[in-house]
Amino acid sequence: MAEYWDQTPGPVLVLGLGNPGARYAGTRHNLGYAVTGLVAERHGLGLTRSGHKSLWGKGRVAGREVIIAQPQTYMNLSGEAAQSLVSYYGLEPGSLIVVHDDLDLPLGRLKVAIKGGPGGHKGVASIIALVGSEFFGRLKVGIGRPRFEESTEKFVLSGFYADQREKVVETVQDAADCLEVMLASGAQAAMQRFHRPYSNEEEEG
Repeated sequence: MAEYWDQTPGPVLVLGLGNPGARYAGTRHNLGYAVTGLVAERHGLGLTRSGHKSLWGKGRVAGREVIIAQPQTYMNLSGEAAQSLVSYYGLEPGSLIVVHDDLDLPLGRLKVAIKGGPGGHKGVASIIALVGSEFFGRLKVGIGRPRFEESTEKFVLSGFYADQREKVVETVQDAADCLEVMLASGAQAAMQRFHRPYSNEEEEG
């Protein structure tokens, strides 16, 4: 049976997914960067080290030794960074938490999981392939679906609609709170606090 970060005393690796470079800053696909960047800032953990195909930093969050990393590969090669860091620190897959955007969740909705397939997310698919396991933590941050029949690729690589920007700021803050609970108390505690029933408005899209 897989052991997860809340069952072991060692360090936790938190990987925030995105695409590097100014061109992709603020896009939907870079929410993983935004959330991990905020948590790092809150805890004085500078993401200033360069290596393992990532920008990363090491420190303590919620009493745990944590490595926060943002892969500097493109999204579909995120597994290269994950594999390098997991190998370097001698971690089991269950000590990994991946923070990423999710098309299947409405904007603002969060979902915590500890296993599963990629769900169409190329970054997660790369991590599963190269780490060799799907038994690792996920913090999925909803971005919703296109309103105007944009292709999925164009949608995820674009910025948010103008009327969503305030909601995005709230979402990143909520996701950072959720990640802190995951680190402090485990996945189940985060699920109980941050999973909630869908509203009529969300169900109607």
